[in-house]
Amino acid sequence: MTTTPDSTPPPDPVPTRLPRAGLLAARAATGIVSAGIVLGVGELVSVAVAPNSSPFFAVGATTVDRAPEWAREFAIDTFSTNDKPALFAGIAIVIAVLAAVSGLAERQRRPVGSAMLLAAGAVGVYAALERPTATAAWAAPTVIGVAAGIVALRLMQRTLPAARADRARAGASDGEQARPQGAGERQGFSRRRFFAVSGGAAAVAAAAWAGGRALGAHLRDVIAERARFRIPFVTDRAAPIAPGTDLDVPGSTSFVTPNPRFYRIDTALQVPALSTEEWQLRIHGMVGRERTLDWDALTRRTPIERIITLTCVSNEVGGSLAGNATWIGYPIGDLIAELDVDPDADMLLSTSVDGFTVGTPVSALTDGRDAMLAVAMNGEPLPLEHGYPVRQVVPGLYGFVSATKWVVDWEFTRFDRAQAYWTRRGWGAEAPIKTASRIDVPSAFATVTPGRVRVAGTAWAQHRGIAAVEVRVGQSGPWNRATLAREYSVDTWRQWFWDWDVTAADAGSATLQVRATDKDGVVQTPERTPPIPGGATGWQSIVVTVQG
Repeated sequence: MTTTPDSTPPPDPVPTRLPRAGLLAARAATGIVSAGIVLGVGELVSVAVAPNSSPFFAVGATTVDRAPEWAREFAIDTFSTNDKPALFAGIAIVIAVLAAVSGLAERQRRPVGSAMLLAAGAVGVYAALERPTATAAWAAPTVIGVAAGIVALRLMQRTLPAARADRARAGASDGEQARPQGAGERQGFSRRRFFAVSGGAAAVAAAAWAGGRALGAHLRDVIAERARFRIPFVTDRAAPIAPGTDLDVPGSTSFVTPNPRFYRIDTALQVPALSTEEWQLRIHGMVGRERTLDWDALTRRTPIERIITLTCVSNEVGGSLAGNATWIGYPIGDLIAELDVDPDADMLLSTSVDGFTVGTPVSALTDGRDAMLAVAMNGEPLPLEHGYPVRQVVPGLYGFVSATKWVVDWEFTRFDRAQAYWTRRGWGAEAPIKTASRIDVPSAFATVTPGRVRVAGTAWAQHRGIAAVEVRVGQSGPWNRATLAREYSVDTWRQWFWDWDVTAADAGSATLQVRATDKDGVVQTPERTPPIPGGATGWQSIVVTVQG
């Protein structure tokens, strides 16, 4: 008896359910990938709109704007100049968690996850439109990104076993036969899920890459321009740093702060990339003659070179948010003298290219101090993160009322008519720098041995100058006059040292305190106040251990 091969095709694979843990992980992954697509597509679209309109950075910037004061100070105290990377990491974690939840909640018939993406998109649109320089077009990156993310989420969810079971039950209700599930379908699902997730991830990567490439191209152009930048020739140079100005005590602050070590505190989540060709300064408001100053007009003016110390209002007692640099720029007072400013105007409201605003007393710009539009720092073009191509430098005022980076707009107005970014949040309006002193060596909790121990540090009272520094051991010991370094100018900090004769009888813990007196004869107050709203006050105290 002859038999022939059975030509009947094998039955279709029988679907099966994924293990519950695997199904939950797959659903969470679809949400995370969808959120990545929202951000990636949004980043890509923002190239055609404005870099800061991307959903991620718009939400981040608005988070900074809306954060309560205690949260901002906590971030600076905890992370110092790494506060922005910490914010990025925190936002990324929150997005990932919410995205995973949206994937877990999504169903074909109950698109809860899609609704969550829509809600997140509404937040992103609000954040983008809240930026100071935003137009209606700034909503586009978030809207298009969310639409792409929802489509991706729905498509990926259709590959999941539960979604197939739902369709099978739906078919059965229409008179179709629902198939039992088996092992073969799990293999089919794995392939489809792999391609769906991989395709989604690839789309996100492609969008982010394309956006980053486009953004990076302009950034590279600005970096290349900066490398070719020619620092203006200056005849009105800063006075030389005379011997004895920098005490060169090991471990103590140097007189001039190198650019990489100069503190950076601002609200820009992305460092603006602004070329000299793009830069313009619009001047308007309470002036007889409105004008727009471009780069060529600025550089035809006569530059000056000065050494000036800048201080951040967020600096705690004994903190490091101060720096001293050599600046080259164009005198602001000379420019203002040409504008026929209304005598009633008492505030210059300056705006950065990223929308940040600063209110500066006009009197501080016209009283003869060396306020300038700076273009160079410590012998090189301004670093991008310090305001390239143009920033303001004003001696004697905290940065939040004077030191606008990437400055592109001046409006002459009044303090009773307008408020700047931080003054709207309750910070001081005029904010002159308060007298401060700091112990640099020995460091807190250091161990010292009997003998002569050099205690050294820095003191500042910009635009008034330091007249004296005193140090004492213990909370009630006598004050000892420190030796001051040679004064460079009233607009720079001043180094000091005091030699402490330590004996074996001093073994144990010892507290060192420091205070300064400015050239107006005002002694630094011992009263401790926080940095906000107008600068920290109080004496710095450190504890050291004297070895027996």
